[in-house]
Amino acid sequence: MITLKILFWATLLIVFYTYLGYGILLYFIIRLKRLFVGKPHEAVMPDDSQLPTITLLICAYNEEDVVAEKMANTLAIDYPREKFRIMWVTDGSTDSTNELLKAYPEVDVVFSPERRGKSAALKHGLQELKTRYVAFTDANTMINPGAMREIARLFMDPTVGCVSGEKRVAARKAGQMAAEGEGLYWRYESTLKKWDSELYSAMGAAGELYAIDPQLVRHVPDSALLDDFMMSMYIVEDGKRIAYTPDAYAQEYGSANIFEESKRKRRIAAGGLQSIWWLRSLLNPFSQPLVTFQYVSHRVLRWSITPISMVILLVVSVLLSILRVGVFYEIMLALQILFYLAAFAGWLLSRHGIKNKLLYTAYYFVFMNLNVFRGMVYLCTHNNSGAWEKAKRS
Repeated sequence: MITLKILFWATLLIVFYTYLGYGILLYFIIRLKRLFVGKPHEAVMPDDSQLPTITLLICAYNEEDVVAEKMANTLAIDYPREKFRIMWVTDGSTDSTNELLKAYPEVDVVFSPERRGKSAALKHGLQELKTRYVAFTDANTMINPGAMREIARLFMDPTVGCVSGEKRVAARKAGQMAAEGEGLYWRYESTLKKWDSELYSAMGAAGELYAIDPQLVRHVPDSALLDDFMMSMYIVEDGKRIAYTPDAYAQEYGSANIFEESKRKRRIAAGGLQSIWWLRSLLNPFSQPLVTFQYVSHRVLRWSITPISMVILLVVSVLLSILRVGVFYEIMLALQILFYLAAFAGWLLSRHGIKNKLLYTAYYFVFMNLNVFRGMVYLCTHNNSGAWEKAKRS
């Protein structure tokens, strides 16, 4: 009986802390920091003569459908032309991506016929780098015109080794629930990243838009499924910060449907588990205690312990209710059942094209955690390759 109660409270606290408690705690820590230290000093935007050289590196695999749109967006970026280079790394592409890029003489194309995954492609591109900084983006994401200037501004802080832009997810048309669910998640995630950055450092960068000081690069294993996260967190491991800014953002359409979104979530979950092992030094609180606190709270729990805790919490609640331990535990079981029924209803309605934000939010939450288990299975069965099937966008 005592063991069941301990399990109940332990798993309940883990689930609550992971998804709500850390955000609440972070909010109050930031308010206290501002009260005693003041708001963080922001560097002034440098003029053109002070701007560093920067390369926008675009990793692409068979992206012929978006070349024209991506290049139009890239050429509209507000940055001095003599200090701005564009590089496409197209390792393994078998479509007409390389042929289409020949129409843009300002583009450096780095190509090899073998597809070895994104991490290997990044290494290939970095070998050809000729600028002070490098920014990474995806072929299917569109960047705001002022993004590179904002990134350059943040690099004026000598403690910053990486700058993470904001990912924004849009639905191509109203009612695309996979995209809207993803967008809701990223709005909350972006808030946490902003607060993490203000406390000390963001915990990882998203591949849609981030920049690094190439002098700090540690090469990521070719089998890495989250190359962007690993590359940025290596910089934190080495003592520099990741600065987060919503003023440099990349927008992309959400996944075409929930099946396609599942591919992404499964990859992220599997890559997260890889990262926990490769970045295990960050779990040592005696090395960088604040980093350990942020990393475990924001990343490690949701990629490992918390989804398992949700299952244990439900099972233990059933057992405590059967044993008639108390009304409180029966109420908690009823609330969990209602939540999972709401998630099931959200899934059922979405299959018939019916939109209910509350029910779909419950479903998307359960969906994300189920994909953690699918990621675990994938990680145990894949062939140690960094290549991954792309999710189709809406």
